[in-house]
Amino acid sequence: MAASKYTANMFDAEELAALREKFNYVDTDIKGRHRLFMDNAGGSLRLKAAEDEFKRVSEMPDASEHSNELALELLALEDKARTDIKGVIFGAKTGVIYPGYTASQIMMDVARIFADHAKGTNYVTTVLEHPSSFDAMTYNASKHGCELRVAQANPATGGVDAEAILDLIDENTAVLSCMAASNISGYIYDLKTICKKAREKNPDIFIICDAVQHAPHGALNPEELGVDMMHFAPYKFFGVRGFALAWLSDRVAEFDHYRLLGKAKNDWEIGSPATAQFAAVQQIIEYVVALGKVKDPDETDRRALYEVGMKRIADHERGLLELMLDGTDKMPGLRHMEGVTVQMDGKDLTTRDLILGIELADIPCEQAVKEYDKRGIVTFDRSASSLYSRRMLDAFGLKGVVRLSPLHVNSVEDIEEFLQITADMVKVAK
Repeated sequence: MAASKYTANMFDAEELAALREKFNYVDTDIKGRHRLFMDNAGGSLRLKAAEDEFKRVSEMPDASEHSNELALELLALEDKARTDIKGVIFGAKTGVIYPGYTASQIMMDVARIFADHAKGTNYVTTVLEHPSSFDAMTYNASKHGCELRVAQANPATGGVDAEAILDLIDENTAVLSCMAASNISGYIYDLKTICKKAREKNPDIFIICDAVQHAPHGALNPEELGVDMMHFAPYKFFGVRGFALAWLSDRVAEFDHYRLLGKAKNDWEIGSPATAQFAAVQQIIEYVVALGKVKDPDETDRRALYEVGMKRIADHERGLLELMLDGTDKMPGLRHMEGVTVQMDGKDLTTRDLILGIELADIPCEQAVKEYDKRGIVTFDRSASSLYSRRMLDAFGLKGVVRLSPLHVNSVEDIEEFLQITADMVKVAK
């Protein structure tokens, strides 16, 4: 392979083949046609164990809030998942879990509740936030008569510098909403610096963190960072749609929110629990923990194993990112391919998740996505015509890009196939 700085820590061929078998439709679609799925940022490849467990549990009519034998087994399953979601995925010993239907719904709900309790004259966010965060901050700033301050992007890194955010924060900043990683460039925010220095400026600030994009690529640690809410969506993390999970700090867990009044003030679950959804997330946790166990067979702490497992995922994906950008012995990378421009191309790959935005000469992004699809590769167009993309693209002076988001089960051969197809497409367009 031509690239070498990050490829040494990728999964070996035998282990990667075994991992690929654990996912549905890695190299074929539901109709049996060969296909590479490079739109995992929009909803990832599904872990077979998660889907199978979801089906098994969802077919059971028993209610975990009842007292028959199987109902109690479902309750035990839920409680184990709740414990692991908090302690293993979020790495937290305190705080509570808030499950919801979608991550956007949770974000808007939490932003409203925090704003109702916050004291200050301004809110701070970044130009690259998801609309559910940016719009919620805009709405609540207006509602409470506060100034909305927006940190701008750095075109050289594809992200928002910590200093750009911190320069906007002062002792009157009531709420900060800052994502963990960008879903258009893959840039990983320096949350450790941002959260620490934000609290030095205002210890009472409420901090919201959207980790939906980052969760499949790195371990989360909201308690350690000192954020008040962090959330993710299982459907972007090898799991099932229709569920989202947030961690809330003890500081905010008893804020007024919709709940059954007979329950504890820090209870954020309303209605019958989604047992099958909890069961599916449990399988995702087991998958990552098992990846860690391969490296550290004597380790027994599940959070520690989870961290190792997520690092192994990140290491493999960083190798794939390097190969996509700089090429292999067989194919030039996107940075070196005539007719291709890599946008938001941060050079330090340790600050990036596996997401790329490219432009193809003479092929608008919407058309390019269709041409990729004809050739058996699923990508996504981030176009200025979309309310989900316009603000972010404007921040980089772009009209649109083809977003590429492979997964850790992709292989070197997959990347070479993609690069060959891309080279053929730009030749035809000349």
